[in-house]
Amino acid sequence: MNLPDRIYHLAEASNWPLIQRDGLLCANRLLDAACLADASRNRLMREQRLVHTELPNGVRIRDQRPMPPTALAKCLCGISPADWYAMLNARVFFWLDPDRLDRQRAACGSRPQVVIAVDTAALVSTHRARIALTPINTGNARRKPARRCAATFVPFAEWVESGWASEAEALDRPARKRAHRPVELTVLDAVPDIMRFVVGVFALSAGQSLVGDGNRIGLPLSYLRSTMTK
Repeated sequence: MNLPDRIYHLAEASNWPLIQRDGLLCANRLLDAACLADASRNRLMREQRLVHTELPNGVRIRDQRPMPPTALAKCLCGISPADWYAMLNARVFFWLDPDRLDRQRAACGSRPQVVIAVDTAALVSTHRARIALTPINTGNARRKPARRCAATFVPFAEWVESGWASEAEALDRPARKRAHRPVELTVLDAVPDIMRFVVGVFALSAGQSLVGDGNRIGLPLSYLRSTMTK
């Protein structure tokens, strides 16, 4: 089974300098770096974030409005909504489909965004052991949400070997067809060396999308290298 040559991460534009310096960090790592009190950190890690949040160090983390706990409770298997939030906060996410990325971008409203396009093969070659694929949008629990559990994150090696079989076994349901394309590629914890794999960056202001004609703004690798030295 094949993955696309390019995958995409959507980030707050204000976080771009941090990404260039430290790589892509999961929400948990960002919370650790902000030196929050335990109660605040646990709340942001294990409860739904209803609003976009700026941490004390200026780093921003997204809201989780499409995942209300009542909706999650109806579609989770074997884990609690708090466990699910913590599981997502422990991973870095990439979209395989630019159209799905554009839908996420629309949900960010007027806040400037940066799309990071990544060489899939190079990323997988380096971080294969910590990569898992998902057959659904794990950050959305609205509109007849798909059943999900910890096994929804299928380790890369298992996905190559047997597709979505392990997810199906955990959920006690028929396996998805092997042709069912992954929706997300996730990396556990962080991708500190993300700049090694970047093949393009697209700055999106309010109303702009990645796919929309006339709205794509590409910054070449020469720009990326120059900004890293500043």
